[in-house]
Amino acid sequence: MFMIFNAYETLYYLFQFLIFMENPKNLIFVIFGASGDLASRMLIPAIFSLKTQKILPEKFAILGIGRTKISNEDFRKKMSDAIVSYSEEKVTDQNLISGFTKDLYYHSMDSISADGYLELKSRLQDIDTKYSIGGNYIFHMATPPSMYEAISVNLAKSGLTNQADGFRRLIIEKPFGYDLESGRKLNKTLHELISEDQIFRIDHYLGKETVQNLLVTRFANGMFEPLWNRNYIHRIEITSAESMGVGERGGYYDTSGALRDMVQNHLLQMVGLTAMEPPSSLDADAIRNEVLKVFQSLQPIREEDVPSQVIRGQYTGSLIRGECVTGYRYEKGVAPDSRTETYVAIKFFINNWRWGGVPFYMRTGKRLPTRVTEIVIHFKQTPHHLFQRESGKVSANQLIIRIQPDEGILLKFDMKEPGAGFNVKNVNMDFHYKDLADIRVPSAYERLLHDVMLGDSTLFSRDDEVETAWKFLEPIQAAWANNKAIKVFGYPAGTWGPEHANDLIEGEGLTWRYPCKNLADEELYCEL
Repeated sequence: MFMIFNAYETLYYLFQFLIFMENPKNLIFVIFGASGDLASRMLIPAIFSLKTQKILPEKFAILGIGRTKISNEDFRKKMSDAIVSYSEEKVTDQNLISGFTKDLYYHSMDSISADGYLELKSRLQDIDTKYSIGGNYIFHMATPPSMYEAISVNLAKSGLTNQADGFRRLIIEKPFGYDLESGRKLNKTLHELISEDQIFRIDHYLGKETVQNLLVTRFANGMFEPLWNRNYIHRIEITSAESMGVGERGGYYDTSGALRDMVQNHLLQMVGLTAMEPPSSLDADAIRNEVLKVFQSLQPIREEDVPSQVIRGQYTGSLIRGECVTGYRYEKGVAPDSRTETYVAIKFFINNWRWGGVPFYMRTGKRLPTRVTEIVIHFKQTPHHLFQRESGKVSANQLIIRIQPDEGILLKFDMKEPGAGFNVKNVNMDFHYKDLADIRVPSAYERLLHDVMLGDSTLFSRDDEVETAWKFLEPIQAAWANNKAIKVFGYPAGTWGPEHANDLIEGEGLTWRYPCKNLADEELYCEL
């Protein structure tokens, strides 16, 4: 498989290397919610990695903001520990860490209250003067979504979003609203304060190399793009599975659920990149225009059709490798009668010339057998079945694009078994990014934060994309809210979700692809 991808992979990575090595302008990176997990686990380790690669600005500082009253030194110590614990590469050089953390500062304030923002402005000006920054600030909201509007309004009122003396950019984490109405309201509020090109709605899935490589796989290869349509593809399946439960986030998750948490952003963005037409260029708006066209072509799911096109589930307690695993309704912060979905599977269609009649399927869930995100292209079977298969079943070719954890591409096709006769066996042609040992693949947050520093919005959701995605999901949300007869199917933790999800797949005997076996002992359950 490496030989097939070698030529264009080399050119692609050379191009990416040259872009990724560009150093942004001097700036201050401001993190609201700096005492939270996102800052410790993702943001600071990613920025530290940019520092070690020497692709941060020449003059750069970080200001963490939180309610907790701690000193600069305490904040630096906490972030030093986070770098050691959560960096993708093992970090042992304390001098390297201290050389980075000396430029970290902390400011304690209530981000919701407008009272503290003039003091924040003064603190930023002091740091700006010390480092000769030139007024370039990035504000990252690593906070609950409910705080986005208040922080944005307060920043604008204090003049901190004014770009007269430098650029000002705002990073917002998903979810971008909770439904169509709230998504529109958030966009309207932001647009009254700042321009769309200042807003970066971050989706870390779009920072994955394999997601970006979808464009290269499709549009740089004469062997794939001619087949990428309704004439040769039977169905497309997108899966994002997590093996963990909600953990300590039960209170938050019970107000969100899989549809809001995963489908509206991660999964639909992957649908857009998989189904889009070739963009006119690699310009940010050219790519995002094509993704938007896909969203606009999604066939609406009528509210009365939701039970037949959407399956929602909730994990129940079970035994996994002899360990008793708690059911969702028994997790901390979850209501005992909760109907929040931890699993959702959707069947839908894209009404355009390329995809007319091709069913698309997407599913996501917690407490599934493994952590995996993949896009599976199921090609149509050959029209004449000449050869005997080892299983007795006629197989079809599959192209599997693995997003995580083992990024790569797998092509499944038939080969003749050695010996007499024409017995056919399904074999794999496998490519792994880790095989490119001489090239370091940046983490998703590294790539995306670096793009924000450069002002490149290619891999970020635009306002119209967000609202169109919510519009597609609105009938599902309405049906679940209005029709209590729609079932929430239980599935034992460690299995691939409700068995009813297989009923969505069109075709006799066809099911979802299962990358690994169930882990749960389906004869033994325990509810804690």
